Amino acid sequence: MTVKDILDAIQSKDATSADFAALPLPESYRAITVHKDETEMFAGLQTRDKDPRKSIHLDEVPVPELGPGEALVAVMASSVNYNSVWTSIFEPLSTFGFLERYGRTNELAKRHDLPYHIIGSDLAGVVLRTGPGVNAWKPGDEVVAHCLSVELESSDGHNDTMLDPEQRIWGFETNFGGLAEVALVKSNQLMPKPGHLSWEEAAAPGLVNSTAYRQLVSRNGAGMKQGDNVLIWGASGGLGSYATQFALAGGANPICVVSSDQKADICRSMGAEAIIDRSAEGYKFWKDEQTQDPKEWKRFGKRIRELTGGEDIDIVFEHPGRETFGASVYVTRKGGTITTCASTSGYMHEYDNRYLWMSLKRIIGSHFANYREAWEANRLIAKGKIHPTLSKVYSLEDTGQAAYDVHRNLHQGKVGVLCLAPEEGLGVRDEEMRAKHIDAINRFRNI
Repeated sequence: MTVKDILDAIQSKDATSADFAALPLPESYRAITVHKDETEMFAGLQTRDKDPRKSIHLDEVPVPELGPGEALVAVMASSVNYNSVWTSIFEPLSTFGFLERYGRTNELAKRHDLPYHIIGSDLAGVVLRTGPGVNAWKPGDEVVAHCLSVELESSDGHNDTMLDPEQRIWGFETNFGGLAEVALVKSNQLMPKPGHLSWEEAAAPGLVNSTAYRQLVSRNGAGMKQGDNVLIWGASGGLGSYATQFALAGGANPICVVSSDQKADICRSMGAEAIIDRSAEGYKFWKDEQTQDPKEWKRFGKRIRELTGGEDIDIVFEHPGRETFGASVYVTRKGGTITTCASTSGYMHEYDNRYLWMSLKRIIGSHFANYREAWEANRLIAKGKIHPTLSKVYSLEDTGQAAYDVHRNLHQGKVGVLCLAPEEGLGVRDEEMRAKHIDAINRFRNI
């Protein structure tokens, strides 16, 4: 039995759930990995100089054992997130430490502690097998997966699954991720694949869409409301492109910060009007590595007020981190909120606390999304309220180049990866709905 037989079944219009259940599993499959014995390969190099193309491998790996509450999924497509970049350059930590710790928690988790790490935190595909205790899904179901892996044996996670002590990000802090022909997930990671999208389009939103939803919309994040002025850093990027859509769909006013005319045009095409090109306007928030420039914060704040009719920012959608955080705190209105979910420019943030405490501002840490938030975010995709921001698609063999492009910020929106899908454009089930939204679906492809 080979993965080609699985692909034939998926592409057949007649295959039933029983047919998928009867398919023998292959002994091995192709997967994108990093290797434990190479974790020091970039020692001494600056972050920018670490090249994912050197550390990412395409290996043939054995199919993992299926446990209770789990599912094996044939992956038609996946995508590259920034956590895949971090994994590939072994920053800020090698992910093999995560796998070792997970492996010590229980007998079944030992499967994850391997000398290779199969990475990737998104997928769109078809269920092949389900383990004992799985009733909501069956072989043949077309699915996408969110990346929250939890055990829920502690009470701590039952109001918000992100607070579970055993919370992990699948494909980053666990093994058997989505950049592969087969993936192992907990069944409660699965959600219905939106029928009007192709495999690669459906795989693109998962991590970033759910992250943006929690950070901006959910009451666990900023709790955005109609009329809010929302400052969105990197508004045409993987996270920011979804935050911009959520702001517009929710009646808020996005102030989009971008770094080029092209990226500004993308934001305008989404419907945003208030745009700041930080490169063209020359903002330099740091005088040198150790010293920020408050005059630049003030110049930035003045520009924002020009775009908002004199109003300050209600919510800052933060993810660059060190480079921008001082400015973000400064420009937020009294009583406003800064939500942060990442630190792509450095995680040692510095800001003037006088502008925080004396103006009663809040900083909220936001990490991925809980089960409910991920489901709601996917539901909005399925309803055509929020759209994929897929700009380019790579083959599985070219995942290293895809990660390099994301690392060097050479991309727009999200970049996809074809896994089992032999070409782009497959997997669409609702052509009528697709036709209705085709311009929005292709918005990032036409740049």
